[in-house]
Amino acid sequence: MAAGGFSSKRLARVRGFLEHRVESGFVPGMVVVLARHGEVHVEATGHLAFEGPGSHTPMAVETICRLGSMSKPIVAACAMTLVEDCTLRLDDPVDDLLPELADMTVLADPHGSLDNTVPAERPITLRDVLDGTLGTGMVPAEPGTVPISDALDALEYQSPDEWIRQLGDLPLVHQPGERWMYDTAANVTGVLIARATGMSFGDAIRERVCKPLGMSDTAFSVGSESIGRFTTAYEQDNAVTGEPIVEDAPDGRFSRPRMFESGGGGLVSTAQDYLAFASALLAGGAHGGERVLSRPAVTLMTSDHLTPTQKAISGFWPGYFDAIGWGFGMSVRTRRTHLGPSVGSYGWPGFYGTAWYNDPAEDLTTIVFMQRAHAGDQRLPMWHDFWTTVYQAIDD
Repeated sequence: MAAGGFSSKRLARVRGFLEHRVESGFVPGMVVVLARHGEVHVEATGHLAFEGPGSHTPMAVETICRLGSMSKPIVAACAMTLVEDCTLRLDDPVDDLLPELADMTVLADPHGSLDNTVPAERPITLRDVLDGTLGTGMVPAEPGTVPISDALDALEYQSPDEWIRQLGDLPLVHQPGERWMYDTAANVTGVLIARATGMSFGDAIRERVCKPLGMSDTAFSVGSESIGRFTTAYEQDNAVTGEPIVEDAPDGRFSRPRMFESGGGGLVSTAQDYLAFASALLAGGAHGGERVLSRPAVTLMTSDHLTPTQKAISGFWPGYFDAIGWGFGMSVRTRRTHLGPSVGSYGWPGFYGTAWYNDPAEDLTTIVFMQRAHAGDQRLPMWHDFWTTVYQAIDD
C-alpha cells in the first residue's frame, strides 16, 4: 500500500492518464495532487508550453495556472469571512451596498422583450448571491435569439462600479430565489466584498483568505518575478492547422493588474496554493495553524442549498441537478453515479481544465491543473476515466 491508503500499483494508472494526455498533444503539461490521511501524492508531467521558454520548464505544484471557475469557491469563502465578523448577514438585502440592484424588475418572459417586465417580488439577499439564485446569470443562446442573453453578453468589464451599474439597468431573468443561474453571482459577490471591506476585491481576497493560508501565488494577475512559472493556455480545437493555438500567453491579459477583478473566473493560482485552501475546508476551516472560517461556516458553504423545485427548473440541460446540488460557490454531490466522488463531496472545475473536489467520506482532496480552453467540462470522457483511475487506487 502506498502512503495515504492508495495502492502503489494502481496509482500508476493515474500517471499513465496524465502521460497519455501530454504525449497525444492535448496539453503540454499536467499536474495532479491527491491528498489523503495527511499524505500528499503529486503526479506532474510535461511542460508549461508547447513552444518558447515554457517548453523547457517542467510542470510542478509551483506552476501558476488560470483557475477559471475554480475562483468561485475562494470568492465564496471570502464572503463568509465577512458573515463571520458580522459585516454581512446572509438574509439581509444587498441594497445598501449594491443600490444598483435595488428595486429590480424581472422579465415577464425570460426569452422575450427587455421592456416587458414585472416588479421583483422581494429584494436580492446575500444568500441568493452566494447560492446562485439572485435571478440573473448566464443565458446560453445563439446570438440574436434571446434579448437578455445578448444584453448580458454585452456588459462591459471596465470597472466594478460601471459593470454593476450596467447589470442593474437590465431586468432580472427570473424572480430572486426562483432558480439557480450560473456565473454572474460570483462577480456580484466580488463587487459586494470590495464595498463591504472598503478595499479592492483582490486585496480583500489576499488579506482574508490567501495570506492566512500562505497562498502567495493566488491573485488576479501574475507579477513579473513569477512569469517564468506561468503557463500558456491553448484553444479548445487546434485540428484546423494541426498546430496548437495559443489562447493566452504568459505575457497576455494576466500579466498586468486587472481593472475588473472577476470573481467568476479571474484568479490564478498553483496546485500547492489550492491544496492549502482545499485542506482548510476539509479540516473544517483551518490549515497550518491558521483558521480562516469556522466549522459551521464550512458546513454551510458545502451543503446543498437548492430545493427540489429549484433543481427541477434550473441547470444547463434537463437533469443537470439529478446527482449534484449547489452550495456557496461550488457543487455538492448528492448521488453517486460513477466510480468517483462520494455523496457529500464538493468542489468545482474551471474553464481551462482545472478541477478540484474534496471528498470528506474518503478524506480525499483531488486537484487537477492543465490549461486548455473548455477542458474542465466534466462530461468529457477523459474526466470519467480520470475519476475512475483516482478512486480505483484507494486501497484501505
